[in-house]
Amino acid sequence: MISNVNFLRAYSVVNRMKRSQISRQYISRAHPPSSIAAFSLNDAVGKVLNGIEERIEQREEKWEKNKEKRNTKDEGPYRNQDETVDLALNLNLDPRKPGQALRGSLALPHGSGKKVKVIAFTSSDEIADDAMKAGASIAGGLSLIESISNGDTPIDFDRALATPEIMPLLSRVARVLGPKGLMPNVKLNTIQSPENIVNAVKDQITGSEIQYRAEKNGIIHVGIGKGSFGNEKILENIKVFMNGIHDIKPESFGKGKKKSNNKNKGGASNAKYYLKAHLTATQGKSFNIDLRTLDPMSPFFMTEPS
Repeated sequence: MISNVNFLRAYSVVNRMKRSQISRQYISRAHPPSSIAAFSLNDAVGKVLNGIEERIEQREEKWEKNKEKRNTKDEGPYRNQDETVDLALNLNLDPRKPGQALRGSLALPHGSGKKVKVIAFTSSDEIADDAMKAGASIAGGLSLIESISNGDTPIDFDRALATPEIMPLLSRVARVLGPKGLMPNVKLNTIQSPENIVNAVKDQITGSEIQYRAEKNGIIHVGIGKGSFGNEKILENIKVFMNGIHDIKPESFGKGKKKSNNKNKGGASNAKYYLKAHLTATQGKSFNIDLRTLDPMSPFFMTEPS
């Protein structure tokens, strides 16, 4: 007959053997997470666009399949969704540190494909009329500012443009526009001279001008185009965007607390500026991008790595 002590010892040995056969579920420095496959930029764009096409076909089939169940008489042709292609770029930045709070705007060669609702502030009635003709949803000066301040004009627009002379008056509605990220700003290229305000309105409503901002973790999210753009236009937009981001690379960067004595551009000699990048669509899954094909300084930029 086995004693209780021997039984417990045997039971403990069996449990240790079982635990050793089970893969560890925790992550630490000694047990890093499993590596995720990285796709070249060309492959990632292709996979995202293929996924969009598959979902379009599935939605059309479902629409036709359930056509008899719907009671609507004259529905017309099925209008499918044109999904947005999003690029998420994780940079080695800490926006709380001086010079690392990246924020600005870029003009994409093919635009973002997003229709933008614009409001224009100007003290000139003539320029306000021209802005309205160019496509602005609303334009005006002091009376428009007072209307927003009183709550009579709803804040349901995407971008706000202004001419320099009216900026002091906009301080009256800064508490309304500021939290929504709509306060005109030189860095965002939303303060324009009276001669350029009309062209700026046209660029904004067509989505040619996109805005970007590094989040607290150094991540920049940007809609880089639409699924209907196709492979070539998406790649050209990404190329221009990445060159623009690289041009404003801070002289020193990094999320760590340690200070480096190396003050050359790029911070510490072993610091990486690009940490991760993913490409996805509105309803699709995300694809990890091989940074060698996304870094403008890499010999494999926009190509297939060997």
